[in-house]
Amino acid sequence: MTRARLFTVLRIVLALLVVTAVSIAVARNWAEVSTDIRNIDGSTFALAALLVCLPPIFTLLGWRVLLADLGTNLHVAPAGGVFFVGQLGKYLPGAVWSIVVQAEMGMRLQIPRRRSAVVAFVTVALAAIAGLLVGMPAVPLLLTRGDSATTGWVVLLMVPLLCLVLWPKLLNWLVATVLRVLRREPLERELSGRAVLGASGLFVAAWICSGLHAFVLARGTGVDYDTPALALATISGFALASSLAMFSVILPAGVGVREGLLVLMLAPVTSTSAATAVVVLSRFLTVMADVLFALLGWLYARSHHLITTREEREQDPQQDTVVVDGPTGG
Repeated sequence: MTRARLFTVLRIVLALLVVTAVSIAVARNWAEVSTDIRNIDGSTFALAALLVCLPPIFTLLGWRVLLADLGTNLHVAPAGGVFFVGQLGKYLPGAVWSIVVQAEMGMRLQIPRRRSAVVAFVTVALAAIAGLLVGMPAVPLLLTRGDSATTGWVVLLMVPLLCLVLWPKLLNWLVATVLRVLRREPLERELSGRAVLGASGLFVAAWICSGLHAFVLARGTGVDYDTPALALATISGFALASSLAMFSVILPAGVGVREGLLVLMLAPVTSTSAATAVVVLSRFLTVMADVLFALLGWLYARSHHLITTREEREQDPQQDTVVVDGPTGG
């Protein structure tokens, strides 16, 4: 067995172990958790489902802004076809499958693989930084279960450091350095400050909407809560837990990491069973949203030959592609 194959097997085994551990923890407390889930009525669940559909859209728009800034203007429809189908790759162990899929589909839109890969990496990086910025107020909840007096300095230190990473000159230097280390040609142009700021703003909006769906679910459990504390634990806490989970590249979509961190921050504000109910329903809704958008993207991509079978490519290797380099507006 090669080293790469062994590493892949270890990733899958670790992912299965994490999922099993989470499942056992939920099963042991299922009586209380199921009660909290039943307290969430249909209208609350529908509102949470609507809110959870907004982050993929905001993230797509941010990805599209970065892609346009590097030289490829895509209409929203083909951009969604490429982006949403590729996003399913995050559910596979590893950190490159989304990038590979988006690069291959992008080639049919005449997007250079190098450009697709850079935009994918920058999107993940900026999204993680935006999540950490939104999540900074919840750091005390995670470190000291609410003792902000001893952890406030962490927030004061981390915010300027994270903002520094958003500085376009530093970001472009990092991109150029990575390409040089990988012995790849440099990009035709650099990312502009306007694009970095615009994309980051869209990613912040995505995190806020993600946290709002958790807030709605937590309120729906019917437990007693303090509104500001619940908003902090769900909105900032969800962003912090999810962005930290993004660094666990060996686990698919950070499964288990996000749930564990969010329960730690949410349980003191509500209850352990209510927090568990929120993370269970949240994971279900986010997966369903990803599948829904991927299905819509796949239908568009398939009908416009962004996804083709081997037989189709052999019969017509010069299939027409959709128009690129058009207006950036959707």
